[in-house]
Amino acid sequence: MPEPFVDADDIADVAVAALTGDGHAGQLYELTGPRVLTFAEAVAEIAAATGRDVRFTTVTTQAYAAALAAVGVPAEVAGLLTYLFTEVLDGNAHVADGVERVLGRPARDSAGYAAATAATGVWKP
Repeated sequence: MPEPFVDADDIADVAVAALTGDGHAGQLYELTGPRVLTFAEAVAEIAAATGRDVRFTTVTTQAYAAALAAVGVPAEVAGLLTYLFTEVLDGNAHVADGVERVLGRPARDSAGYAAATAATGVWKP
């Protein structure tokens, strides 16, 4: 299901602006990225940015929870993650303008995020 992936740096920039700037009291800002992507498309962008063969594979909620437990993820954290992936990330194909309204610039695109993150070397094997 597609989601409007938002860059965490955009979230942080909006939080700083909203907490330190004028005119934000009582405002509600929906923060999204500039386009919707499926998880497979997002992973393909990471693969392209890194030059690595990375693929997205769908797993059941039960298999995901079992994998988390197998590597020692606490039950409350695993519960939160499975909730996020089943209830929150449920195909929200809506793009909003909250980032631009607050920061005066468009939201960062996930391809740019992937390229910048790959350049740091964090995803190297």
